[in-house]
Amino acid sequence: MNKQAAKSFAPWALLIATLIVWQLVCSVFSISDFIFPSPHAIFQSLLEYAGPIAEHAWRTFWVTMAGFGIAVVVGVGLGFLIGSSQLVYAAVYPLMTAFNALPKAAFVPVLVVWFGIGAGPAILTAFLISFFPIMVNIATGLATLEPELEDVLRVLGARRIDVLLKVGLPRSMPYFFASLKVAITLAFVGSTVSEMNAANEGIGYLLVSAGSSMKMPLAFAGLMVIGAMAMAMYELFAIIEKRTTAWAHRGS
Repeated sequence: MNKQAAKSFAPWALLIATLIVWQLVCSVFSISDFIFPSPHAIFQSLLEYAGPIAEHAWRTFWVTMAGFGIAVVVGVGLGFLIGSSQLVYAAVYPLMTAFNALPKAAFVPVLVVWFGIGAGPAILTAFLISFFPIMVNIATGLATLEPELEDVLRVLGARRIDVLLKVGLPRSMPYFFASLKVAITLAFVGSTVSEMNAANEGIGYLLVSAGSSMKMPLAFAGLMVIGAMAMAMYELFAIIEKRTTAWAHRGS
């Protein structure tokens, strides 16, 4: 097995080993499914409740992607604005950092008052929790553009906007895709937290319902589904990153 194949197989090998150890621990120590369900019990719940889980998962997926899409648009726009000017960067960045430090779950009751129970709070919570990494990475990519390079381009007749659009943004693409991989996982966290408090559909609602019904294998099944969706989107962005920013990794 070559090195690249080994790297590709390593996550799956670790996952399989973890599940085996998990099952053995639950079996050897006779741990109740109510306390800590085994992988076998979770898999049985996935099969038994496949229909409801699929419906809730689809709701969480499209809500998350809606919030994430808004985060990409707003994050790129704010990142471009902040990174295009050192003055704006110095003025806005500390305030955005302070905003990011606020717990986004605290916004859910406010969003419920504004938009009611349903998809609205979940979409906005996914947006609020995921736009910051995108904004920061775009702003950083633009703000760290070498002054010498910019001076040369200006001497050649390039305007500031030309430098940002034709050099700054392409140079920021590795930062951008790195932020997408972080932001998409945060978006799933945001939508799930909102669904746990302000929805009657979605995996978050399923987790609360399963917990109140003492169906812990079902709750863990919901968590597994969330993890699988987030991992799938992470891998999708990783593939797109490799195909579009290979130039950034040459020689490394």
